[in-house]
Amino acid sequence: MTPTVSPPLAQADFLSLPRFRSGKVREAYDLGDALLVVATDRISAFDCILPTPIPDKGRVLTALSAFWFNRLERLAPHHVLSCDAADFPPEAQPYADRLAGRTMLVRKTAPLPVECVARGYLAGSGWRDYQRTGRVCGLALPPGLREADRLPEPLFTPAAKAAKGHDENISLEQMADRIGRELTERLRDLTLTLYAAAAEYAQSRGLILCDTKFEFGLDADGRLVWIDEALTPDSSRYWDAALYAPGRSQASFDKQFVRDYLETLDWDKRPPAPALPEAIVEETRARYWEAYRRLAEA
Repeated sequence: MTPTVSPPLAQADFLSLPRFRSGKVREAYDLGDALLVVATDRISAFDCILPTPIPDKGRVLTALSAFWFNRLERLAPHHVLSCDAADFPPEAQPYADRLAGRTMLVRKTAPLPVECVARGYLAGSGWRDYQRTGRVCGLALPPGLREADRLPEPLFTPAAKAAKGHDENISLEQMADRIGRELTERLRDLTLTLYAAAAEYAQSRGLILCDTKFEFGLDADGRLVWIDEALTPDSSRYWDAALYAPGRSQASFDKQFVRDYLETLDWDKRPPAPALPEAIVEETRARYWEAYRRLAEA
């Protein structure tokens, strides 16, 4: 992939396929036992979809997900069948040029109603939680830690997925009540294993993987499958290892740059969201591409 600006895709409403689900970024179309998942260039912040798309964002998300699914499939089976437009159904072929690079054909699963979050450093909501309580999602930590400090060991902090608004952090016990003790423990162990492998590789490419979230589903045979996206700047917080300095917030390769800009505005964080100026769009696009280049290019 090369960072050539392509026309942004804000809506994927041109397919004559039955829509399965519409999310903040992705549109999924129903193919029976499979889904066609299109990553648009939409960007959200504070649970609001912004009116300004980020050109090529969907291509970066798709390419990085494909990279990580392939790299870590020895640890977890995933749902991707193909990212090649030639494998998409006949109804999608008239739109192959618009779908190429931003679309995955995936097997259908029953998504589990939890997000599996791994945290290796003290940042974001974890840092705010620690400042208030000395804990992160109810898990006790040593006193005196600074913002962005590496944690003594990575934490597993699950969340209950919400149809709208913020996901709710839950305890391991609450997760077990929802999906069962055995599956909860399997997901905890798998999440931390995937995080450790990804963090080690990212470090070798000059990046720190601060935290990330995974989603999983069960296939028709009841097997656990890694689904959704994989270690993208939308689902993960990456820092430049060369610039890492605990005790302050870190420059990241995710949409925190957009959130920081929005915090400077007189906006109540309720729809409608404000448009982004061109300079913010260009810088955000550059950060997404830089994450891809540093992680996935030879």
